[in-house]
Amino acid sequence: MVVFMSAVLDLTRPKFYKGQKIEFIGGFGTIIQYCPNSGYWSYLIEREMGSEPEIARIGYETAILLFETDIILPQNDPVAA
Repeated sequence: MVVFMSAVLDLTRPKFYKGQKIEFIGGFGTIIQYCPNSGYWSYLIEREMGSEPEIARIGYETAILLFETDIILPQNDPVAA
């Protein structure tokens, strides 16, 4: 339960966890962080890297912020209990 400026939000446990491989519209990735956001869970996703570019790569290509409703599990991957 989170208390913020006298408003009480009863958040359920997050559906996904750190290090979990997930799928979303636009690609695949791994959850690197999650936090409550306006009564919902937000997840910072590190997208899978594509093939090696002609120039050197520095770090990961993209990290994006998604809501739980935007994430799905790849087939045959169970949800954490």
